[in-house]
Amino acid sequence: MTRKDLTSENPIAEYDYIVVGGGSAGAVVAARLSEDPSLEVALLEAGPHDLDHEEVLQLKRWPELLESGLDWDYPIEPQENGNSFMRHARAKVLGGCSSHNSCIAFHPPAEDMDLWERLGAEGWGSKDMLPLIERLENNRDREGAGHGSEGPVELMDAPADDKLGIALLDACEQAGIPRARFNDFSTVVNGANWFQVNRQADGTRASSSVSYLHPIRDRENLHVLTGHQVMQVLFDEDQRATGVEYIDNSFDRSSIMNARREVILSAGAIDSPKLLMLSGIGPADHLREVGIEVRVDSPGVGSNLQDHPEAVISWESTQKMTRESTQWWEIGIFTPTEEGLDLPDLMMHYGSVPFDMHTRRQGYPTSPESFALTPNVTHARSRGTVRLRSIDYRDKPKVDPRYFTDEEGHDMRVAVAGIRKAREIVAQSGMDAYRGRELFPGEDVQSDEEIADYVSTTHNTVYHPAGTVRMGAADDEMSPLDPQLRVKGVKGLRVVDGSVMPQLVAVNPNITTMLIGERASDLIRGAQG
Repeated sequence: MTRKDLTSENPIAEYDYIVVGGGSAGAVVAARLSEDPSLEVALLEAGPHDLDHEEVLQLKRWPELLESGLDWDYPIEPQENGNSFMRHARAKVLGGCSSHNSCIAFHPPAEDMDLWERLGAEGWGSKDMLPLIERLENNRDREGAGHGSEGPVELMDAPADDKLGIALLDACEQAGIPRARFNDFSTVVNGANWFQVNRQADGTRASSSVSYLHPIRDRENLHVLTGHQVMQVLFDEDQRATGVEYIDNSFDRSSIMNARREVILSAGAIDSPKLLMLSGIGPADHLREVGIEVRVDSPGVGSNLQDHPEAVISWESTQKMTRESTQWWEIGIFTPTEEGLDLPDLMMHYGSVPFDMHTRRQGYPTSPESFALTPNVTHARSRGTVRLRSIDYRDKPKVDPRYFTDEEGHDMRVAVAGIRKAREIVAQSGMDAYRGRELFPGEDVQSDEEIADYVSTTHNTVYHPAGTVRMGAADDEMSPLDPQLRVKGVKGLRVVDGSVMPQLVAVNPNITTMLIGERASDLIRGAQG
């Protein structure tokens, strides 16, 4: 179908920029571009407004959102070495995954940013990215050079109120992991402490929507259009993106929206490659297989899928667990599994709630009074794919992370070491007052082979898919984007979200994704001249 064959259910509106996806990066870039009153900016979000959902706004209620109506809830393809019951929670609400997650807030490590540049993302090194933190954050618990006190995103230290959490940090010190200070422009390779979280003082999550969009609701040139699901990007005969086809009703009657300058895809690491492929940009053989005319043969679209797989180990608590928390996963632990690393290869989150979502089906015991540690692989080497299920925009894509399939076995080695390190920490005397029986995997699971078998059947994801529309050098055919985030082979189209990362950062990536929005807004505004 060509554009001339399309009709529009609604009058055809026209804007300077159309941003597809009001998530962690999309809300940022739309807010920044609309600072110029001469520009008309449309932000299209498939889900509802977050202001209509108190369970979204109150951070500590985030567990209610998983597999809810505010979740795209993507299943994954059967895994050859991993847990095939995995589901990727992707938010279907304004603010995207920053309206859906636990708001663990990490600055990107300088070493990761410099790695991006070495991988071909010129202009994305630490010297370019870290200064943007001051513009982004209002950090009430950090001062000094590089920190922000007037930015839109409020950051705070999780309060040290959980007595078991305090004991756990004492145990970490006994195990050789000192208390560290996160977000102070020094990468923590071996250290533990309470997280910083992006949360306002009253408990409201400081999502991209709350931080960037709520304060400018009356800005006349910014048009936030919820309930608008984009079906494809439209092009003219010169391969310039001219707008989008979208649905805003329950009757499948589509409409057209025009962009005078650019279309910007900010739909995330699963839906941005899906939209590109539906628009004819992707691996040619795959597009032909599902019946889509090839516009650009771009084999890197939907490839390079990365994630943070996490193992889980849990103990029963001999004392009642806390019933109050900022967001229930308040402590982070970094510790390396080998010498000489400048980035941590292992991170754990401490959870003060039962975490049996993948163990109960395997028959492991559980308890309402339990706590968990989740060793995750920060720089996993396994790579997966996102592919179309069909030509129908309504079909969920095929998401295949290919967990624990790297040839060297690095990912499973780190996960197994993480289970052992978690046991070492909890065995310390600092945890004597709280440590009950090990619920899973259980004290009888001891050999590397037994632990690996347990991990492969019960592991989770930290819900951090990235890299599926990576940026890179102009001559890198596996990088669909150039370093200005422009889609190669067409004009007037960019991608701005976590899919552009050449390498998933070694920490929770939400603040990094917001910074991608900040950096992209500078690149786009610079291109206007």
